[in-house]
Amino acid sequence: MCTLERKGNIFILTLTGPGEHRLNPTLIDSIRSVLNQVRAAVTTTATSSSPSALITTAHGKFFSNGYDLSWAQSSESRIELMDAKLRSLVADLISLPMPTIAAVSGHASAAGFILALSHDYLLMRRDRGFIYMSELDIELLLPRWFLALIESKVGSPAARRDLLLRADKVKADVAVAKGIIYSAHDSAEETVEAAANLGEELVRRKWNGHVYAHIRKDLLSDVLDEIRRNTTGTKSRL
Repeated sequence: MCTLERKGNIFILTLTGPGEHRLNPTLIDSIRSVLNQVRAAVTTTATSSSPSALITTAHGKFFSNGYDLSWAQSSESRIELMDAKLRSLVADLISLPMPTIAAVSGHASAAGFILALSHDYLLMRRDRGFIYMSELDIELLLPRWFLALIESKVGSPAARRDLLLRADKVKADVAVAKGIIYSAHDSAEETVEAAANLGEELVRRKWNGHVYAHIRKDLLSDVLDEIRRNTTGTKSRL
C-alpha cells in the first residue's frame, strides 16, 4: 500500500507497487495512518513541532489513477465512502504541521490529481505521465470540494477551463507554463531528488509547524468549508 521513510527531517511517503494506486478506502486509510505517524513524530507540544517536510511519491507508471471505480460500482454508498475518506485525507494534509511536496512520478488522474494538488508544492517528471481530470470523459460530475481545491490552487481561469472543460491530459512542461505545478524534471528519480532538495531548503527555514499549518488552513479555508459541507457530485454513469 504505502511506506514511510525518514531522512533526517524529511519524511517520504511512497505509494508502493506497480499498479494504478487507485484510491479505495484501504489505500486512503493506509495513507492517513502514515500521516498520523508523521504528525506524532514531529509534534512536541500543542504549539510547537520540529521543522520537517513531507514528500509524497509513488512507484510505477502511476502516481494515482483516481478513485477505485470498479470497487465502487456495486453500490451508491461506496463512492460516498471513498469521497468521505478522501476529504478526511485532504483535511489531514491541509492541517499537517510542515510543508508538503508531491513528487508526481507518473499519471495523476481525477482524484489522484486532487491528492497531488492537496500538497503545497507539486513537482512532475517530464519524460512520462500527465495530470488529467477525467470526469468529463467518463460522464461523472465533480464534487464541489474538488472544484474549490482547484480554484484555490490553479490561478489561471484558462488553465482551469482546459483541465475541467476540455479534459486535457497536461504534461509537465505545459503544467509549469500554465502555473499548475511548481517544477518539471527529467525522470522519476530526478523528481524525487528535486523534492528532497526543496524539502531540505524549507526545513532550513526552521518554521514553527503549527504556525505554518494555521496559515495554510486560513489560506484554504474555502476548501475546508466545502469539505465540512459533505457535498459530493452526483454520478451519471457508475
